[in-house]
Amino acid sequence: MKNVIKPARQGDVLILPVNKIPASLKQTKRCTLALGEATGHHHTIDFDAVGYGESATSLADYFEVTGESATLTHQEHDPITIKTGKYRKVIQTEYTPEELKNVVD
Repeated sequence: MKNVIKPARQGDVLILPVNKIPASLKQTKRCTLALGEATGHHHTIDFDAVGYGESATSLADYFEVTGESATLTHQEHDPITIKTGKYRKVIQTEYTPEELKNVVD
């Protein structure tokens, strides 16, 4: 039986498995997927994962879990365990008549 990696959600961050990470992206200094605008809270994987984004200082748009598993943490949500593999993050959006805007924790 093949080990299937499933999508996961933590608050406004959706994690989707992918087959590869775009070659144009750079490795980020931290594997932080999202930052709270007002609170300073963050969705971060501190160990066993490498983030990829537009630059070394940007948030990770994609990441790879390099250990057996890694833990995504946030100050207001339960931690989630993510298995070895490659992933991309999607930030939840909400519709208003004026615009689509990202949901913020």
